[in-house]
Amino acid sequence: MAVVVSLVCKPAHLPSRPPERYTREPLTEATLLAGHGIAGDRKGGKGDRHINLMAAETLEQMRAEGFRTGPGEMGEQVVVSGLDLAALKPGERLRLGGNAVLCVVKPRTGCQRFREVQGQPLTGTTGRLGLMLTVEAGGVVRVGDPVEVLR
Repeated sequence: MAVVVSLVCKPAHLPSRPPERYTREPLTEATLLAGHGIAGDRKGGKGDRHINLMAAETLEQMRAEGFRTGPGEMGEQVVVSGLDLAALKPGERLRLGGNAVLCVVKPRTGCQRFREVQGQPLTGTTGRLGLMLTVEAGGVVRVGDPVEVLR
Protein backbone atom coordinates (compact mmCIF):
# COMPACT_ATOMS: atom_id res chain seq x y z
CA MET A 1 0.00 0.00 0.00
CA ALA A 2 1.27 3.48 -0.88
CA VAL A 3 1.54 5.99 1.96
CA VAL A 4 2.54 9.60 2.61
CA VAL A 5 5.97 9.65 4.27
CA SER A 6 6.81 13.37 4.30
CA LEU A 7 5.04 16.74 4.10
CA VAL A 8 6.76 20.13 4.00
CA CYS A 9 5.79 23.70 3.19
CA LYS A 10 7.39 27.10 2.66
CA PRO A 11 5.72 29.36 5.23
CA ALA A 12 5.89 33.16 5.07
CA HIS A 13 7.93 33.47 8.29
CA LEU A 14 10.97 31.63 6.85
CA PRO A 15 13.55 33.29 4.56
CA SER A 16 12.50 33.22 0.92
CA ARG A 17 15.54 31.95 -1.01
CA PRO A 18 18.70 31.27 0.96
CA PRO A 19 21.37 30.36 -1.63
CA GLU A 20 22.38 27.00 -0.15
CA ARG A 21 18.97 25.38 0.47
CA TYR A 22 15.26 25.37 -0.17
CA THR A 23 13.23 26.95 2.61
CA ARG A 24 10.92 24.24 3.90
CA GLU A 25 9.33 23.35 7.22
CA PRO A 26 8.44 19.71 8.01
CA LEU A 27 4.81 19.01 8.89
CA THR A 28 3.03 16.04 10.43
CA GLU A 29 -0.19 17.12 8.73
CA ALA A 30 -1.20 19.63 6.09
CA THR A 31 -4.45 21.05 4.84
CA LEU A 32 -4.61 20.90 1.05
CA LEU A 33 -6.76 23.59 -0.55
CA ALA A 34 -8.42 23.06 -3.93
CA GLY A 35 -6.88 25.33 -6.56
CA HIS A 36 -3.97 26.26 -4.29
CA GLY A 37 -1.91 23.53 -2.60
CA ILE A 38 -0.85 23.40 1.05
CA ALA A 39 -2.52 26.02 3.25
CA GLY A 40 0.06 28.59 4.33
CA ASP A 41 2.59 27.51 1.68
CA ARG A 42 4.09 30.37 -0.34
CA LYS A 43 4.57 27.94 -3.24
CA GLY A 44 0.86 27.27 -3.53
CA GLY A 45 -1.56 28.56 -6.13
CA LYS A 46 0.91 28.94 -8.96
CA GLY A 47 -0.79 27.68 -12.12
CA ASP A 48 -0.19 23.95 -12.48
CA ARG A 49 2.43 23.76 -9.74
CA HIS A 50 0.36 23.32 -6.57
CA ILE A 51 2.29 20.29 -5.32
CA ASN A 52 5.74 18.81 -6.06
CA LEU A 53 5.45 15.07 -5.36
CA MET A 54 8.41 12.67 -5.11
CA ALA A 55 8.87 8.97 -4.34
CA ALA A 56 10.77 7.93 -1.21
CA GLU A 57 12.41 5.10 -3.15
CA THR A 58 13.86 7.55 -5.69
CA LEU A 59 15.09 9.82 -2.90
CA GLU A 60 16.98 6.87 -1.39
CA GLN A 61 18.71 6.21 -4.72
CA MET A 62 19.57 9.89 -5.14
CA ARG A 63 20.94 10.11 -1.58
CA ALA A 64 23.38 7.32 -2.48
CA GLU A 65 24.47 9.44 -5.46
CA GLY A 66 25.34 12.41 -3.27
CA PHE A 67 22.15 14.47 -3.40
CA ARG A 68 20.79 16.01 -0.20
CA THR A 69 17.40 14.38 0.22
CA GLY A 70 16.12 15.27 3.67
CA PRO A 71 12.56 16.61 3.94
CA GLY A 72 12.19 19.40 1.38
CA GLU A 73 15.85 19.40 0.31
CA MET A 74 14.95 18.41 -3.25
CA GLY A 75 12.30 21.13 -3.46
CA GLU A 76 9.45 18.67 -3.02
CA GLN A 77 6.44 19.19 -0.77
CA VAL A 78 5.03 15.66 -0.52
CA VAL A 79 6.89 12.33 -0.51
CA VAL A 80 5.11 9.01 -0.91
CA SER A 81 6.32 5.44 -0.63
CA GLY A 82 5.07 2.39 -2.51
CA LEU A 83 3.88 4.17 -5.65
CA ASP A 84 5.51 4.09 -9.09
CA LEU A 85 5.33 7.76 -10.06
CA ALA A 86 6.85 7.08 -13.49
CA ALA A 87 3.77 5.00 -14.37
CA LEU A 88 1.39 7.91 -13.74
CA LYS A 89 0.25 9.97 -16.71
CA PRO A 90 -1.07 13.54 -16.94
CA GLY A 91 -4.73 13.64 -15.98
CA GLU A 92 -4.55 10.71 -13.55
CA ARG A 93 -5.72 11.40 -10.03
CA LEU A 94 -4.47 10.45 -6.58
CA ARG A 95 -6.35 10.48 -3.30
CA LEU A 96 -4.24 11.33 -0.27
CA GLY A 97 -5.83 10.56 3.06
CA GLY A 98 -9.60 10.49 3.10
CA ASN A 99 -10.55 13.46 0.93
CA ALA A 100 -7.73 15.27 -0.87
CA VAL A 101 -7.61 14.59 -4.62
CA LEU A 102 -4.64 15.66 -6.72
CA CYS A 103 -4.33 15.59 -10.51
CA VAL A 104 -1.06 14.78 -12.28
CA VAL A 105 -0.05 17.64 -14.58
CA LYS A 106 3.44 16.76 -15.76
CA PRO A 107 6.81 15.37 -14.73
CA ARG A 108 8.88 17.73 -12.62
CA THR A 109 12.13 18.94 -14.14
CA GLY A 110 15.08 20.57 -12.46
CA CYS A 111 16.11 24.18 -12.92
CA GLN A 112 19.01 26.51 -12.20
CA ARG A 113 17.84 26.91 -8.60
CA PHE A 114 17.91 23.10 -8.15
CA ARG A 115 21.52 23.00 -9.44
CA GLU A 116 22.53 25.83 -7.12
CA VAL A 117 20.96 24.27 -4.03
CA GLN A 118 22.16 20.73 -4.70
CA GLY A 119 25.57 21.73 -6.06
CA GLN A 120 25.15 19.03 -8.69
CA PRO A 121 24.36 19.00 -12.41
CA LEU A 122 20.95 17.94 -13.64
CA THR A 123 22.56 15.04 -15.49
CA GLY A 124 20.84 11.85 -14.39
CA THR A 125 17.81 13.55 -12.82
CA THR A 126 15.50 13.36 -15.86
CA GLY A 127 12.36 11.45 -14.95
CA ARG A 128 13.43 11.15 -11.30
CA LEU A 129 12.32 14.43 -9.76
CA GLY A 130 8.70 13.40 -9.34
CA LEU A 131 5.55 15.06 -10.57
CA MET A 132 3.76 18.38 -10.57
CA LEU A 133 0.13 18.14 -9.45
CA THR A 134 -2.86 20.38 -8.90
CA VAL A 135 -5.22 20.04 -5.95
CA GLU A 136 -8.75 19.33 -7.18
CA ALA A 137 -10.36 18.53 -3.83
CA GLY A 138 -8.98 19.70 -0.52
CA GLY A 139 -8.62 17.90 2.76
CA VAL A 140 -6.30 17.18 5.64
CA VAL A 141 -3.36 14.91 4.82
CA ARG A 142 -1.14 13.33 7.46
CA VAL A 143 2.16 11.50 7.38
CA GLY A 144 1.18 7.82 7.25
CA ASP A 145 -2.04 8.40 5.30
CA PRO A 146 -2.80 6.07 2.41
CA VAL A 147 -2.32 7.13 -1.20
CA GLU A 148 -4.64 5.70 -3.82
CA VAL A 149 -4.58 6.02 -7.61
CA LEU A 150 -8.13 6.77 -8.76
CA ARG A 151 -8.84 4.90 -11.98
